[in-house]
Amino acid sequence: QVSDPFRTHPKTALGRDALGTVLPGTAMERVNRLAAHVTPGLAPQPVSSGILEVMRTKIAVLAKEKAALKADLLKNHGERKIQDVTVEMAINGARAIKSMVTETSDLDANMGIAYRHLSLYDVNKQLPKAPGGNVALPEGAFWLLVTGQVPTDEEVKGLTEEFHKRATIPANVLSTIESLPIQTHPMTQLSVAMLALQKDSKFFKKYQGGMKKDDYWAYALEDCLDVIAKIPVIAATIYRRTFHDGKVPAYDSKLDWAANFAQMLGVNESEGFKEAVRWYLMLHADHEGGNVSAHATHLVGSALSDPYYAWAAGLCGLAGPLHGLANQECLSWLLDVQKQLHGQKPTKELLTDFANKTLKEGKVIPGFGHAVLRNTDPRYMLEREFALKNCAEDPLFQLVDACYQAIPPVLLKQGKVKNPYPNVDAHSGQLMYFYNLREQNFYTVVFAVSRTMGVMAQYIWSRAVNLPIERPKSLPLDDLLTLAKKHRWQRPKGSVSDQQ
Repeated sequence: QVSDPFRTHPKTALGRDALGTVLPGTAMERVNRLAAHVTPGLAPQPVSSGILEVMRTKIAVLAKEKAALKADLLKNHGERKIQDVTVEMAINGARAIKSMVTETSDLDANMGIAYRHLSLYDVNKQLPKAPGGNVALPEGAFWLLVTGQVPTDEEVKGLTEEFHKRATIPANVLSTIESLPIQTHPMTQLSVAMLALQKDSKFFKKYQGGMKKDDYWAYALEDCLDVIAKIPVIAATIYRRTFHDGKVPAYDSKLDWAANFAQMLGVNESEGFKEAVRWYLMLHADHEGGNVSAHATHLVGSALSDPYYAWAAGLCGLAGPLHGLANQECLSWLLDVQKQLHGQKPTKELLTDFANKTLKEGKVIPGFGHAVLRNTDPRYMLEREFALKNCAEDPLFQLVDACYQAIPPVLLKQGKVKNPYPNVDAHSGQLMYFYNLREQNFYTVVFAVSRTMGVMAQYIWSRAVNLPIERPKSLPLDDLLTLAKKHRWQRPKGSVSDQQ
């Protein structure tokens, strides 16, 4: 008889004694306690539901239309040039190269992000809201991104219920999180948890058994719904174990997706905080396909890695200081400025002097400018609108407001930046801080919960139109120089520059 090493060696049993009994105060006991809070009363994983059939039908109809458009583009316009690529584009991060297809959203330099051709202002106006609320529900944003249609109240309610049914966290995932050192960065914990979830991928299992290309998107949809349903619960679990006592407030399936996440964090029970979380998660849901986390997810997904693998890669990109960590850095800067003001009320004049002094010292003012945008980020303006209604007297908001008035003119006067206006990161941290979510290392996790909706919608549509594996051509700098000289030599005398 072969002995079970997890029974005969208690040190490797994750908190069980030689008879397999869970010991009090151990990691396994804590996992059982967590599971009791984050999965009470949740139904088993569903095979199908009425709302899922509605969503599938809408996707299938639109996918047929888009597949025909893709075929026509390749057949009749495949050799048509849409853009010239410069040396600068090749070196500076493929900036502005039009070389990806993303159906769900589009980022315009002047208008900002649009979800399925709707501005964020229109999205918030048209999408269903919580009873008594003024903020569009994030579930509605996901429905819009995936189906291309503004959902009804009943469709959003059905989708919320679908998420609740899928929100159970497997014990192995809770055990994996619990095994990580408490000092592990929350984004690392989230990335590890995403990979731990992968064993239950329906797309992976079906692909291993064999499926047609036309069925890829349907099984991708299953995984993507599971990921969206589970990630707020995992994020709340990480937050409570990392910054508090490890006790997670009970899952409440009577609440909407964002409100339940807000209450599971356990930092503020007000309706204002629930609205702020709905606002944040809706505004950050998608930002086309070229940003680091979306592109990383698309790239890995293009190899037909399942949504768990793909989003785990995207999460690692989101953790970078030049991407998802930016709002954390902006808040740190604001708090430092607040400290240096020594209690003075922030004014436009005071912040103008401070900004000039900062720039003369060779320092950067975070939260202003954007890689694509050339106007104030609409997400910033919507957050500002929310703050003016809900926390106008907050000293930190008053500092944000003074920066909004003072810093763009200073940067414009310098003449070195293409966009001197604030982006969403300049404001997001203030709202979370106001509602007592103050652990800055967790801010990127909140960002990740929101962006999950966008990248999962993109993943579904990449499979729906059968986009191929991504494989751009790379060049050494020497070869780039050779091409640049050759291109210049071949250009006829007096010809128009490619940049015009």
